[in-house]
Amino acid sequence: NTPLWFIVAILIWMGLGFALFSSPNMNTIMSSVDRNSYAQASGTAGTMRVVGQIVSMTIATFFFALFMGKIPIEEASEGVFIMIINKAFLVFGLVALLGIYFSYSRGRLDRATAS
Repeated sequence: NTPLWFIVAILIWMGLGFALFSSPNMNTIMSSVDRNSYAQASGTAGTMRVVGQIVSMTIATFFFALFMGKIPIEEASEGVFIMIINKAFLVFGLVALLGIYFSYSRGRLDRATAS
């Protein structure tokens, strides 16, 4: 029953969030390595991005398998589906908080000495 305009607005908001995060994040990564290591740093960042996507899908699939078993998703009740999504978002939120902690605990990058 969610209106289409709301879904589009949320997708635009998510896209803006990704856009505003990705460029500064990649800039920080590339600024922290020597010029002769740009290829390795870029490749590693791309690999870690894909590994993160795989781990996220694995966690989500784990929750569906754990709470739904062999029931087809079409036959699951809305309550079970919402509960699974809530548990997955809780785990992903905790992982994000862990990432925020590690990002802030490393301190500021001195870009003058990194390049």
